[in-house]
Amino acid sequence: MSTHRNPPKRPLDHEPEAVTYARMQAGLTKTQLAAACRVSVSLISEIEAGTRNATPAMILKLAQALNCPRVVLERKREQP
Repeated sequence: MSTHRNPPKRPLDHEPEAVTYARMQAGLTKTQLAAACRVSVSLISEIEAGTRNATPAMILKLAQALNCPRVVLERKREQP
């Protein structure tokens, strides 16, 4: 049985690199961040890799766990 996932929507709601950077600045491992957010390590890995979209609720959990403003983790939207 295949466990093929559909790719995440584009553009993502978060900046994968910002999540990784904030986690490293906070001195947390992926395992520690996952525990703080009460999610799996694989979800954190997928969010950081950009293969899974972080929902607005997940972005808020990440921001709280990383002690940073939510806007730091959100994708920057271009003005029309």
